[in-house]
Amino acid sequence: MRNLLTGRHYREVAGPNYRAMQGTISVTDKGRPVVTLHPEKRHYPATQSTMTEAAIEAGLTRDLYVSLGEPVDGGAWIVRVYVKPFVDWIWGGCLVMALGGLLAATDRRYRARARERVPAYATATA
Repeated sequence: MRNLLTGRHYREVAGPNYRAMQGTISVTDKGRPVVTLHPEKRHYPATQSTMTEAAIEAGLTRDLYVSLGEPVDGGAWIVRVYVKPFVDWIWGGCLVMALGGLLAATDRRYRARARERVPAYATATA
């Protein structure tokens, strides 16, 4: 998948406790529009801190992260783009492992062995 970024649209945004520069980034794949994302670079005056708010496009086979870096000369910004394939599948793997654990815990062979050991242990200590 070849992603291209187009557009140089930035605007100032005022939040409840911050000021931000918000970018409008259009992502295309071979000339076909995929998504338009709005990452932000936020400044919080109360704590004098600056944070980056990434824009995320989640998909079944990949997640696309776009974040604003630092401003450079000429009014341009450094833009970081990350394509993370199969990130959501990690949660599917966790679900499969949990189901496997539940399936193993319901096996009657393990419960029968546990019942056989309890009387023998109880009589040996009594």
